[in-house]
Amino acid sequence: MRLRAILFDKDGTLIDFDATWGPAAFAVMRELADGDGEALRRLMQVSEYVETERRFLPTSPLVAGSSAHYGPLWAQVLGREAGPGFFGLMDDLFRVHGLANLAPIGDPAGVAAALRARGLRLGIATNDAEASARAQAKALGLDAHMSFIAGYDSGHGSKPQPGMVSAFAAAQGLAPREVALVGDSIHDLHAARAAGARAIAVLTGPLGESAHAHLAPHADHMLGSIADLAALVDALERASPSA
Repeated sequence: MRLRAILFDKDGTLIDFDATWGPAAFAVMRELADGDGEALRRLMQVSEYVETERRFLPTSPLVAGSSAHYGPLWAQVLGREAGPGFFGLMDDLFRVHGLANLAPIGDPAGVAAALRARGLRLGIATNDAEASARAQAKALGLDAHMSFIAGYDSGHGSKPQPGMVSAFAAAQGLAPREVALVGDSIHDLHAARAAGARAIAVLTGPLGESAHAHLAPHADHMLGSIADLAALVDALERASPSA
């Protein structure tokens, strides 16, 4: 069956996770700590954040989770109620500071244009908030190429649940196998497989090339980065019985 649509993970796939969220998260934590050094230290501790390097450890709950997942940890540290109000505040702060530190991987807009020229429909599925995803897509010049953008709060669930992938396929009027999800984490690949879509792994996440052995058993295809997607699409098209 031909590949007709591609759904992108965002962090670690379209944007550099450490370069974007390392400094952005520190700014958010410092703002929420409001001058309380001990609170800031504890926020970094529960987030598995390396202050001297402005990055997260690969095991950090922030690497693949949403504010709904790690927000309760932060709320406990700060003595705040772990609910929609606090999580919404976190999302607002992350949107602002994420945009201020936005670092793309390669040329996402150029890749998207090349894929669109091949007739593929494109979307974004992220465990970030939808508003943040849309703001970053606009800043990167991707919004004109995307027919679907969903975050953890868009009503489809979060990855590794298959909801965003299934919703994208349905919105395009496609069978799941005509869709591929491209991502850098096991959550992305599990979401693709659970939805019946194809799973494409890229090695541009926090673990870099060392993620290959971890991701390969769960991926239909392994790529260095999204820059390799057009070549993969061309190869799949040549191999397709309907080509």
